[in-house]
Amino acid sequence: MRTAPTILHLDMDAFFASAEQASKPSLRGKAVVVGGLGPRGVVATASYEARVFGVHSAMPMAQARRLAPNAAYLVPRFGIYREISEQVMRLLGALSPLVEPLSLDEAFVDLEAGGAAWDEVSARLAGAKLRADIRAVTGLTGSVGLAASKMLAKIASEQAKPDGLVVIEPGTERALLGPMSVRTLPGVGPATGDHLRRAGITTVEEIAEAGEDELVRLLGKAHGHALYAMALAHDERPVVAERETKSVSVEDTYDVDIHDRVRVGLEVQRLADRCVQRLRGAGLSGRTIVLKVRRYDFSTLTRSETLRGPTDDPTVVREAAARLLEAVDTTGGVRLLGVGVSGLADYTQEDLFAQARAQAAAEEPETAQEHPDEEMGVESAGEPVPPAERRWPAGHDVRHAEYGHGWVQGSGLGRVTVRFETPYSEPGRVRTFRTDDSALELADPLPLVAAVCDSRGG
Repeated sequence: MRTAPTILHLDMDAFFASAEQASKPSLRGKAVVVGGLGPRGVVATASYEARVFGVHSAMPMAQARRLAPNAAYLVPRFGIYREISEQVMRLLGALSPLVEPLSLDEAFVDLEAGGAAWDEVSARLAGAKLRADIRAVTGLTGSVGLAASKMLAKIASEQAKPDGLVVIEPGTERALLGPMSVRTLPGVGPATGDHLRRAGITTVEEIAEAGEDELVRLLGKAHGHALYAMALAHDERPVVAERETKSVSVEDTYDVDIHDRVRVGLEVQRLADRCVQRLRGAGLSGRTIVLKVRRYDFSTLTRSETLRGPTDDPTVVREAAARLLEAVDTTGGVRLLGVGVSGLADYTQEDLFAQARAQAAAEEPETAQEHPDEEMGVESAGEPVPPAERRWPAGHDVRHAEYGHGWVQGSGLGRVTVRFETPYSEPGRVRTFRTDDSALELADPLPLVAAVCDSRGG
């Protein structure tokens, strides 16, 4: 362990939702929820105003709507999130050559390796300057934690939220960690937390008091050793630059075992959609689909299927996960489900989209045979096929020939409602158009900071 708090952890505050609020003046200070808006959609990020109502990440969108019916519900705009992330990562790279991104909005930085800090005072100054630079460049806020290890720096940034900075001084770690919940430690999820609780262990100090042998007995050798070391504030993991992502996955542990096969199938489909959201958010695709099932007796099964090439198509991932589930016996009950994608690449094999369409067609062979021309999207019997109705995702940018830049508030029944405003304007007016209005078109997002827009000639 270091003798100075020179490992920094940055976590942008409610990143997706904050970007939407900065982009849309009418939503500032209001509840905003970003995620999939379909029947099986889940929350990607909720603004702090929405969290007051109990909305949080990974919650089913239907439940979020019940808790906060008056919130703004928006479809993610991953393009602008990636652009902002790149701006932030460049600021981190200016501090040190050792930057370890964990996601679009989160990273570790070794300040000592870059000469940006060598003691508590210099580390605090570096953290404060970073937060100011992020606000100036992106218009958003981030929380910073500083400590002598990665684990403690992450705990510090969580304490700093929102829009703060916390330093954990070396030598104070045990006293700080002691009264905290066991769930504070990395790798302690709901299932492990519940297992420890049944053994009478609910705080980090109680983990330390239980001793290493008892933890190994409860959790197994690898997990028990690691958890005991963390409870003693021991974490020697280095900050690793250009950390390679080997897989993208999501999983849920259920308080009550799921026995209904239909419900299990729906959960797998929902997890597949969440996995694809993360995959696309990282700008990746993958060719191996992995299903993880932990049964009622804690036995864990994994099944995988490798496709012809990498994909980020939700239909392909859902269908592969469903096929894998067919080979798993879930009659005794399921306590955990997970869907992952490995064999990652930064491109997509286009013919997999054709594969998905072919699989869909195979499920309804008679319909495809009766209307082959409709399947191909060409004229049939001399009648032109009407063009598909344009999609107007809620929250996405548009431009109108007369009214200028705006964003979609909602659409349906052949109408689309648009609020015309920019990141640098006052809250704008709302107008409604036909979905086929030729004067309205989808547009690229505007930078959140006017100076950036000016420098581009916008």
